[in-house]
Amino acid sequence: MNRQAPTLEDVAREAGVSRATVSRVINGVRNVDPSIQDLVRRAIERTGYSPNRAARSLVTRRSGTVALVVSGAGDVSSQDQNGFTARVFADPFFGRVVSGVIGQLRPRLMHPVLMFAENAEARAEVLAYLRQGSADGALVVSTHPEDPLPAQLAAEGLPAVLFARPARPVALSFVDLDHRDGGRQAADHLLARGCRRIVTVAGPLDVRASQDRLDGFRDAMARQGHPYVPIAEGGFTLSSGMAAMAGLLTEHPDLDGVFAANDLMAQGVCQVLREHGRRIPQDVAVIGFDDSTIAVTCSPQLTTVRQPVEDMAAEMARLLEEHIRGKRDTPTSVVFDPELIVRDSA
Repeated sequence: MNRQAPTLEDVAREAGVSRATVSRVINGVRNVDPSIQDLVRRAIERTGYSPNRAARSLVTRRSGTVALVVSGAGDVSSQDQNGFTARVFADPFFGRVVSGVIGQLRPRLMHPVLMFAENAEARAEVLAYLRQGSADGALVVSTHPEDPLPAQLAAEGLPAVLFARPARPVALSFVDLDHRDGGRQAADHLLARGCRRIVTVAGPLDVRASQDRLDGFRDAMARQGHPYVPIAEGGFTLSSGMAAMAGLLTEHPDLDGVFAANDLMAQGVCQVLREHGRRIPQDVAVIGFDDSTIAVTCSPQLTTVRQPVEDMAAEMARLLEEHIRGKRDTPTSVVFDPELIVRDSA
């Protein structure tokens, strides 16, 4: 015998509130006490209630979905589209973004739809999807400073929030990290350990976060009497970290400290140092950036600057929800603080 689907009345009975209150929470009506909202959401989870989205959208004019867009720049060819998506999924950063977004949206009966915007055609599809109301807004993770999508979203007045400050000013909310302070913390820690022949593996220098991490690192080094730091530019990948470290080690064989601008590159740094017989941290101290899962699976475990990606992504989703529901009608920004996490590598 089939079990009857839970109803609004079932949720109301479970939560100990009226049917009208449950309906107001589900439809995002303002001025419902937050404690009552939490009560209703927990009752929804316990009962397994699933609202009729078609009927709900007729009332609220919202779809209950948001587009989670990974956006590039220029025109990635159709032949390289698979390469673009493969690079995205290979980076643990993106999985952390998805986790934070889902954790924020799911209890509010909202769901992300993953979209890629790696070229002009894909960007046009994202814009059309949003114009048609197929999604209520967009959460945008942009991978390139020349990405035109943020400006296009702003020009059309579509609800959107960015992960990271845009390279050019645009009237959209964003969530970011104080990357300069993260670089400063890395420099201070290496110097406090007694390292004096320090090098750095930077991220792509046309990416704002990479440049800010490098600037903060170099500024802190200069303040403590080290005006020159050898630099090799990487691409936020394991292989680029290995290549950068191999070059630096050839040019500066007496180096005793390395700051890599993300954990993947720091893992590559450690691998090259071990291949050259250098002990970590006894001979060379290594610091990464992000505090991803790589930091604890790397050998040795990485000292790293924590970027709270899950919390940042959740905040991005929360801001978008405010824009969608009309609780916020002007752009805002939220900047998180980094934290140095000390482990075995430095």
